[in-house]
Amino acid sequence: MPEANTPILVGGGQITQRGVAVADALSPMALMAEAAKRALADAKGGDALAQQLDTVAVVRFTADSPEAGRLSFGQYTNAPRTLANAVGARPDRELYTATGGNTPQWLVNRTAEEIANGEADCVLLAGSEGLHSILSALNQGQELDWGDEPGGEPTHIGVEKPGVNEMERRHAMFFPVNTYPMFENAIRGQLGRTVKDHQLELGKLFSKFTKVASENPHAWFPTYRSPEEIATETEVNRYVGFPYTKYLNSIIRVDQAAAVVMMSVEKARELGIPEDRWVYLHGCADANDLWYVTERVNYHSSPAIRTMGQKALGMAGMSIDEMDYLDLYSCFPSAVQIGAQELGISLDDPRDFTVTGGLPYFGGAGNNYVMHSIATMLDKVRAKPGSKGLCTANGWFVTKHSIGIYSTTPKEGLWERENPATYQAELDAMDHPVVDEMPNGDAKIETYTVVHGREGAQFGMVLGRMNDTGHRFVAHVPADKALLETMKTQEMLGASGNVKPAQAGADGKLGTNTFTPAV
Repeated sequence: MPEANTPILVGGGQITQRGVAVADALSPMALMAEAAKRALADAKGGDALAQQLDTVAVVRFTADSPEAGRLSFGQYTNAPRTLANAVGARPDRELYTATGGNTPQWLVNRTAEEIANGEADCVLLAGSEGLHSILSALNQGQELDWGDEPGGEPTHIGVEKPGVNEMERRHAMFFPVNTYPMFENAIRGQLGRTVKDHQLELGKLFSKFTKVASENPHAWFPTYRSPEEIATETEVNRYVGFPYTKYLNSIIRVDQAAAVVMMSVEKARELGIPEDRWVYLHGCADANDLWYVTERVNYHSSPAIRTMGQKALGMAGMSIDEMDYLDLYSCFPSAVQIGAQELGISLDDPRDFTVTGGLPYFGGAGNNYVMHSIATMLDKVRAKPGSKGLCTANGWFVTKHSIGIYSTTPKEGLWERENPATYQAELDAMDHPVVDEMPNGDAKIETYTVVHGREGAQFGMVLGRMNDTGHRFVAHVPADKALLETMKTQEMLGASGNVKPAQAGADGKLGTNTFTPAV
């Protein structure tokens, strides 16, 4: 028998709004309220359960993140209270998270610990993104009458820290579509593949994701695509950041919402929640890699994913081979490959790596995608009692990570996890390259990408090492179209060249370092 204070998930709900005119579109909050009502109904609780909620937690809207800036409409000054009002709840606590794709799983882990410690008893977790309708309205010059000011101020939880430093921002590393391709080329080098061979392997990997998406009614793009269609550069499938074509990139412009309900075993018994609704969080962990990309140990591994995987599986008393279902965070192929490697999963494993279809095809619902994967995982493990499922979550640039292991099999004994701070200290202390912000001299490429716009290649970016000191640097290459095309076809990993430090412009602001390959 599980302990009375054992945390469980009892309900999940989600909604995807496609093919709706801007004027008829539900607001992000209306979508979230619908997902929450579905989660409450899924727990067989409905309105009566809503009145039992002591905590409502909302994942931060992408449009409300400090990096995005505030939009001219659609603001919710206290999103948890607006959501609570919409579902008929009067919670004691109203929580609003920091930014990050890791947030939903982190929130589940945090809430489970609070329930186990008696700090919470009945909790609604929810999130929503309405960027498709918001951006469509802006493009059409429409102003949407969205937003609410219900009073009060939510409690802000999590650490709101930029994903890049000033030097990385100057070099355009803030954009995920620019940075993740550099992880990908490093992975290719580690595997010893040619550019052409690796490209097709990426198509093969993500074609499997499109198969899952094609069978998911909540997917934004429920369309199967062959490996060749995904991997081949065409007019409709242009490169975004080499080697990623458009079909290999997460799609953030979606209207989607998801929610889950958590409580203690004791509360579930008190409320008469049927046991066939109960899903246990058997193992969980949270960890960060070295925060800034330029400081990483390398670009083909993640010590944080490896560590948190070991901690979560150890807590659950399970092995990775026992997992029936997987949802590996899939903003880009590099995230999937690194996650699989560190968890000990072969890329030719017969199990699907997603239960939803993944962020490029199901939809990368901003900070809230993983709430969808968790809600979907609840359905999966309930449909096959005793089965086990694992979800991973990733924020920024393979930076911050969370993991959860789910099953309908009761969690026996005391629910307790190791404090993430204990192993985070070891990760933060890892040896890593010194970063040279003003590099000058002979150097070589560690990894690279060519960033594209709709008109073709725009600029090249490299992460490299100085020949004399081994220090790392980031730089752009000269704006030469022929050079950029060469970088897409010729092996550039390890290529030699010369790097010059950034110069200040007329406004006194530094530009970018410049690396000139010897090609």
